[in-house]
Amino acid sequence: MIDNYDIDRSCARTRGWTSEAVRIIEADANRSADTHLLRYPLPAEWGIDLYLKDESTHPTGSLKHRLARSLFLYAICNGWVTENTPVIEASSGSTAVSEAYFARLLGLPFIAVMPRSTSREKVSLIEWHGGRCHFVDEPGAIYDESRRLAAELDGHFMDQFTHAERATDWRGNNNIAESIFEQLALEPHAEPAWVVVGAGTGGTSATIGRYLRFRRHNTRLAVVDPGNSVFFDAWRDGDPNRTSDSGSLIEGIGRPRVEPSFVGQAIDRMIKVPDAASIATIRWVEKALGRRVGGSTGTNLWGVFVLVSELLQQGRSGSIVTLLCDGGERYTHTYYDDAWVAERGLDLAAPTAALDRFHATGEFRAD
Repeated sequence: MIDNYDIDRSCARTRGWTSEAVRIIEADANRSADTHLLRYPLPAEWGIDLYLKDESTHPTGSLKHRLARSLFLYAICNGWVTENTPVIEASSGSTAVSEAYFARLLGLPFIAVMPRSTSREKVSLIEWHGGRCHFVDEPGAIYDESRRLAAELDGHFMDQFTHAERATDWRGNNNIAESIFEQLALEPHAEPAWVVVGAGTGGTSATIGRYLRFRRHNTRLAVVDPGNSVFFDAWRDGDPNRTSDSGSLIEGIGRPRVEPSFVGQAIDRMIKVPDAASIATIRWVEKALGRRVGGSTGTNLWGVFVLVSELLQQGRSGSIVTLLCDGGERYTHTYYDDAWVAERGLDLAAPTAALDRFHATGEFRAD
């Protein structure tokens, strides 16, 4: 027979660990300033201001730092993660890097289940933060394998694709949408015409879309979707069961299935972006920004340029905000490697010509 006193003592230890874990995570956030909102150089006579929310300046170098913090707090406060709980995540890279960081802060073992094709730079970062990488050959196998490992190790499958949209407080509390509007407050066009983001889990687009409606902003939300991802087709056709046999080439966004955190009703528009266009864009904008950015930022900017061109055609001024999701140093051996691009049969000539024409004239034909 188990004594009630032993149960109380066990609960007290668990609550004590939970309290300290939350303090550690909140202290880490308190040490970090907010990320910058950078100006992208468009011609002044266009009357359109373009801003990039630079998420690469987080301690783990990407937008996923926000998500990982929210997921850990959500799992800890739900009682799913306690002292010594192994944490398992299905991730193509950046989320796993950030979760490995928080797991190490809390002294927890961490395993990232990922496609074997994940960039070696991201694998090295996960391992540097103390995580372990567990590879699968088929991108769609990461979910079942994560569940299997969690059951085998008596651990917790963090499941970013289910919990991303609910782990973040979309009404405010320093989420990314609230931060963007606070930073725009003194700008000429403080309420942007568009916010443009990609969808990986769907959590960021859900947070921003809900926030725009809750705060009664006129800003619209556009979500860009890379090749071999089903979000665009599912949204267009109203088919949440759409799937694909292939994984996205643009790490961090795009999925072969519609994830539970994807809230299509919170989105005003979606734009499909070919992989060659995403990669050509990051190579082109290196000259404009003086730095390299990751592939998902290229997908974002290609969609932004479509919208800028439309505003110009309509004779409208205003502002647009998108995300600089992570730095290009993570993709030296992939998107910035000519041999890697050629092996995948990607021709960057046509999208590069479209980018040249856009920056010279404001006209953008994305086909």
